[in-house]
Amino acid sequence: MQTENRFFDDFAKMLNGVAGTFAGMGREAEASVKERMREWVGGMDFVSREEFEAVKAMAAAARDEVDALKARIADLEAARPGAQQPPQI
Repeated sequence: MQTENRFFDDFAKMLNGVAGTFAGMGREAEASVKERMREWVGGMDFVSREEFEAVKAMAAAARDEVDALKARIADLEAARPGAQQPPQI
């Protein structure tokens, strides 16, 4: 024989409601944290991978050009009559 106990039924319904409320609060807190992180990261001056790679390539090209110009200057100074050799840096 099964008895009906209204107290336990109401208590179970209340616990289900509380669990649903906490689950909703957790979802809202997670969404809020994600939004704040997006705002925080968005406010910083980060560059994209493409921009970084472009600047890296430009720096490598500039470094190669500097090396070529140094070699050219060294050749011109060596060809100058009575030239004194500059100290190597």
